[in-house]
Amino acid sequence: MISAKSRIFAILVGNYPGFMTTYIPRFLNLPQESCFLFGPRGTGKSTFLRHHLPDAIWIDLLQAAEFRRYSSDPDQLESLVLGNPEQSDFVIDEIQRIPELLNVVHRLIELRPDLRFVLTGSSARKLKQSSTNFLAGRALFKNIFPFMISELGQKRPIMQVCQQGLIPLIVDSLDPETTLSSYVALYIEREVQQEALTRNIGAFNRFLEVISFSHGQTLNVSNSARDAAVARSTVQLYIEILEDILLAHRLPVFTKKSKRKLATHPKFYFFDSGVFSTIRPSGPLDRPQEIMDSALEGLVFQHLIAWTNYSDQKMQIYFWRSRGGVEVDFILYGTAGIFAVEVKLGDRTRPQEFRGLMEFGKDYPGAVLIMLYTGTRKLLRDNIWIVPCMEFLQKLSPQSDFSEYANT
Repeated sequence: MISAKSRIFAILVGNYPGFMTTYIPRFLNLPQESCFLFGPRGTGKSTFLRHHLPDAIWIDLLQAAEFRRYSSDPDQLESLVLGNPEQSDFVIDEIQRIPELLNVVHRLIELRPDLRFVLTGSSARKLKQSSTNFLAGRALFKNIFPFMISELGQKRPIMQVCQQGLIPLIVDSLDPETTLSSYVALYIEREVQQEALTRNIGAFNRFLEVISFSHGQTLNVSNSARDAAVARSTVQLYIEILEDILLAHRLPVFTKKSKRKLATHPKFYFFDSGVFSTIRPSGPLDRPQEIMDSALEGLVFQHLIAWTNYSDQKMQIYFWRSRGGVEVDFILYGTAGIFAVEVKLGDRTRPQEFRGLMEFGKDYPGAVLIMLYTGTRKLLRDNIWIVPCMEFLQKLSPQSDFSEYANT
């Protein structure tokens, strides 16, 4: 049997064409026109595309031969397309490895409007740094995320999901813990070290452990720099690298029509609760509940950011925090209204835990207030919905509009 580390390495270098034993439909809709499809490795980009475009011509830039061929002569792509006039679908996997191919793609789309190129990527850093031709608006931008609970269609213990996450590669594994550890180590090796995003991999690994304490917290770059023993500018660079290789997100403060002074620094989240749980060191002075609380909040975040991307609701996600420290974990704002969501680990709620929602409700009387917890009963108290977290996540899909809360 192939080991977890070997299996992940094969996927990361493109030698493992499909890793799900059974294809699980995703909420992502594939456009009829050309598009970029970004997502961390292991989130199922290739599996999704091979299912939806089984007859497409595939160029895998993780394959050494393909990389050499097109990096030495990008115009070979034009020869390939012109030589297959009956074919309209082309997939270029890991396009960030040869950004020069985008000039050829642009030219071909203008020559043949019927062509559909799907350009996948697990990193946007090289594309940003190379003044890339993003096809002048001729291609849509799409993102794929770890599974949403509602995509899996079956109930799972929420604490297990917090620890193991929902990356398809991990969900499909017989040994999730070992697979996660190998995934994180090899991802850093492939995306950071081999792509030369930083020369000091030791400092970067040290930074990763330090920044894991900021998961679900307001970012304090100066404190992180001190704890990681690197310059403040280095921490800022490393955070940008994490975002560019799609391993992390920064969440901005909600400031629209603010009635009070608010915090200015964003919050930080890893893209998957399992990745956070693997990177976050723990010792005898750490409270397991504190780590699990951050993992649960991160699990809700990764669902909400996936929902805002997959849904047609045109919602944006923020957090809210006053300078006095009153906070709401997530604010959803858009055409469907304003929704404030607080996340708590525990099967019971305490009055003080509602303070953030109540203060936000005073400033935004039309907002829908929701408390997610790990209890089992759905309650309504003082215009605040108290909802079991797993129930909320199981119902969350692109069709969700929160009307069951808003219409009360």
